[in-house]
Amino acid sequence: MSQANFLKSPLPAPVDIPETHRLGPKRFCNRELSWLGFNWRVLDEASNARVPLLERVRFLSISATNLDEFYTVRVAGLRELAKEGNTTPAADGLTPAEQLVLIDKDARRLLQAQQSVWNRLKRQMEDQGITLLTRSKLTKQDKAHLEKYFLGQVFAVLSPLAIDPAHPFPFIPNTGFCLALQLKRERDGRPLQALLPIPQQIDRFVPLPAKSGEHRFLPLEELLLMNIGSLFPGYTATGSCTFRVLRDSDLEVEDEAEDLVREFEVALKRRRRGEVVRMKLSSGAPEELRRVIMDELHITEAEVIEVRGLIGVADLKELVLDDRPDLLWPVFAPRVPERVQDHEGDMFDAIKQKDMLLHHPYETFDMVVRFLQQAARDPNVVAIKQTLYRTSKNSPIVEALCEAAEDGKSVTALIELKARFDEAANIRQSRRLERAGAHVVYGFINYKTHAKISVVVRREGDKLVTYTHFGTGNYHPITAKIYTDLSFFTCDAALGRDATKVFNYVGGYAEPEGLENLSISPINMKSTIIEGLDREAQHARNGRPAEVWAKMNSLIEPDVIDALYRASQAGVRINLVIRGICGVRPGIKGLSENIRVKSIVGRFLEHSRIVCFGNGQGLPSKKARVYFSSADWMGRNLNWRIETLVEVKNPTVKAQIVSQIMAANLADEAQSWVMNPDGSFTRYAVEENAFNCHRFFMENPSLSGRGSAGAADVPKLAHSKD
Repeated sequence: MSQANFLKSPLPAPVDIPETHRLGPKRFCNRELSWLGFNWRVLDEASNARVPLLERVRFLSISATNLDEFYTVRVAGLRELAKEGNTTPAADGLTPAEQLVLIDKDARRLLQAQQSVWNRLKRQMEDQGITLLTRSKLTKQDKAHLEKYFLGQVFAVLSPLAIDPAHPFPFIPNTGFCLALQLKRERDGRPLQALLPIPQQIDRFVPLPAKSGEHRFLPLEELLLMNIGSLFPGYTATGSCTFRVLRDSDLEVEDEAEDLVREFEVALKRRRRGEVVRMKLSSGAPEELRRVIMDELHITEAEVIEVRGLIGVADLKELVLDDRPDLLWPVFAPRVPERVQDHEGDMFDAIKQKDMLLHHPYETFDMVVRFLQQAARDPNVVAIKQTLYRTSKNSPIVEALCEAAEDGKSVTALIELKARFDEAANIRQSRRLERAGAHVVYGFINYKTHAKISVVVRREGDKLVTYTHFGTGNYHPITAKIYTDLSFFTCDAALGRDATKVFNYVGGYAEPEGLENLSISPINMKSTIIEGLDREAQHARNGRPAEVWAKMNSLIEPDVIDALYRASQAGVRINLVIRGICGVRPGIKGLSENIRVKSIVGRFLEHSRIVCFGNGQGLPSKKARVYFSSADWMGRNLNWRIETLVEVKNPTVKAQIVSQIMAANLADEAQSWVMNPDGSFTRYAVEENAFNCHRFFMENPSLSGRGSAGAADVPKLAHSKD
């Protein structure tokens, strides 16, 4: 299918289903099963011959990490509901217990598939000189090397533990990995059961001496089994197994907490001891050991998964070797926008010239960091306001905010303590900022603050000018290298006022009035989206061209999905790019025959959120109404978070989003999957020269940041209508 055919071809013939399904819960796909479907697509990249070998290993590791987090959060929550006897159905009609049965069946298939993929990758790695050995394959030189390694790098951090009445079963943390042993005392044959928790601070794969260009590794558990005599002197092993546990990692915080930071610290300690929700156990484990482990961890057979192969597939990321660039993606250096270069790196001058939209990671996130660093050091800057949901450990953004506060500038940092798995890091950042003299705000207890906003107020002559940055992704320099996100810089006064009202709302509970160019959740973002869809439906009823393009990570909010269905029934042509969870069922007669859904899974993680309404002109069009957002179309984002939806008015930025970013995403075939009415996805039959949107973006500069280099036209994927 060519690019032009995808954008302009007639929709496939719709599938007919019973009216009860079109009107009832069956019009929605199940959220959890849809997420598992996404992770199957991630795993499929590990078998994609077009992907470099070690990048396929990375995809396999990611699929395992994703599944672990899914169990510790989503499955843990459903499990708790089912234990309480809760039978309230999800939007698709399935109760928690019914969902758990279907999840377990699909997840077990996924785990088996991961092992099959790993076995194939392991053979291919061996062909490239990267070998994972067992004890039986070691040479005398290997054993001598490993003896030194064990004594110098491993022995001191291990804690061998007997299991008997005098030695209670130890606490195994979430994702904790253990070697369980049956031992026999050599002098009298007395049996002993023991555990050897494997610290996460030690590499899982031990490097061995190798010839130039080759790499040899031994799994850590194999090294430990070689050294039982050092760990348990006078004993020999008669049986062993490995196991790994996943614990409930949901976080519960009291609504009436007097000290929010202290309450989160207590909650984090509780989370460490959450109930075990799943245990992976090596196949062939001695029955007595298996029974003891299950009894001590208080788990049932249904929560145990026997693995014939490698336990801890997520650890394979250690084998993605930087010194094998021939087996990795070609190095890509993000661009510095030409406009910024034209102004000798001065972000304020570049923004003052006109609005600028950067597309990460293709344009470097360093520009966002530079914006805040220059603000911190500029004597004309009087105030900085910043949201922080997730950021890096040694964040240059936090560093810049601290520098600004120490220099006497007014700095307000809105830190979200409820950013899952980053709560402890955010507490540390908040204390650091407070010590520097910044005003730290934690926002609402009931609502997460997920909006991505920076505000810099600068004195220019006799007036104050507000420079604002809105983003679709986190202020995280590390993830910004692999997540596709938008960064919008402006000194538009109306947007500056809107951003300031958001900070006032979160910091002082003053609900914003008179927002000029911004919608926010939970106040009016959802209604703005639904009104946009309903307006497009009215255009279709009036015989005008009607079209919607949207892109996001997840789409499951029932009211928004019903609005999409109404628009489809009215004749609106709807193209959706949904990376992960999707509750829409496209292509159903009388319901969604005008809706198409695709998912892009490739080198970069699609993360930007965009929606374009044709506004009676179809798409692409100069008269389209174009928005970008920090929010996916999910209930939690639209109803329980502080999020932003920014309407783009600048013509160049609009053209960049519609005719470049969205058109390229819709044209992509090399990394695309198309959703079927039953919720499954089908991969394109990819031709050698199939269009790849990630490659296109790497090779072509974005429109609004091009400065004096803008004379050369970017290849047009779609032509705007007047």
